[in-house]
Amino acid sequence: MHRVVVLAVDGIIPFELSVPSRIFGVAQGAGGEPLYEVVTCTPDGRPVATAADYSVLVEHDASALESADTVVLPAAGWYSEVTTKDALPAPLAGALARIRPGARIVSICLGTFVLAAAGLLDGRPATTHWRDARRFAAAFPKVRVDADVLFVDDGDVLTSAGASAGVDLCLHLVRRDHGSRVANQVARMCVVPPWRDGGQAQYIEHPVPEPSSVGTAPTRAWAMERLGTPLQLDDLASHAGMSRRTFTRHFRQEVGMSPGQWLIQQRVALARQLLETSDLPVDRIADRAGFGTPASLRQHLQAAVGVSPHAYRRTFATTTHSGK
Repeated sequence: MHRVVVLAVDGIIPFELSVPSRIFGVAQGAGGEPLYEVVTCTPDGRPVATAADYSVLVEHDASALESADTVVLPAAGWYSEVTTKDALPAPLAGALARIRPGARIVSICLGTFVLAAAGLLDGRPATTHWRDARRFAAAFPKVRVDADVLFVDDGDVLTSAGASAGVDLCLHLVRRDHGSRVANQVARMCVVPPWRDGGQAQYIEHPVPEPSSVGTAPTRAWAMERLGTPLQLDDLASHAGMSRRTFTRHFRQEVGMSPGQWLIQQRVALARQLLETSDLPVDRIADRAGFGTPASLRQHLQAAVGVSPHAYRRTFATTTHSGK
């Protein structure tokens, strides 16, 4: 069984600490068997005070990291002050040194600062909370920081932005390990969205629409049922009973992107689902997802996840179809 070890320290933020056990802890195989073992440790095995008004009692010290397949480092508020290797507290540095070679390392939110201070992100892409990204970039110029994404998967080291982006990253790992069917089951159990692309913007600064405003949600639901048909901006605006300009303005306020960008994102998501869960040929999938041609599907999938439809299917088809 895949062993996930979560490292907690004084000042740990409770939400981020709870994410790994919640997401990985409910993942089950076709026979209902657990797919992950999740344990929490502290550097010395003693209780730690959280950023809230309570402490956490754990059953493991840092020796648990020596047997971890995946190590998760949730955020503590003071992690943003760790801007040099010397700023790493000795107990924390000692705990990180016990991670076995080959283990997958994951940070949530400000945990990225600790990984960078330990030299684990040199020359790698990474992200962190948008509010602290400029400080991070100045402190760690060897890291290719991207403040505009939810998470970054660099193979054996993965980083995420704040709070709910940690949920997205853990779901992404379940999906990477076991396919979309298991990840969707986990998302359903936790009542969270099953998939948000890592490249999605982590923070959109826009005003909340006035309660009296006419929303675009009904039109988005209508469009989701018609992704395989040609949909133009005029079609969407007409369904919403708005002019093109008004519809586009409302849509950006509510969704944070243009209607065209949103349509492509939904079509890519549908194509990914069909590649993972069906044996349909690529041309049929391109048609069902509204791309029209395999070339168009290939172009948009390559832009979204960096691989061709055939390569994507090879990656996910075995674990997905084995559950049939």
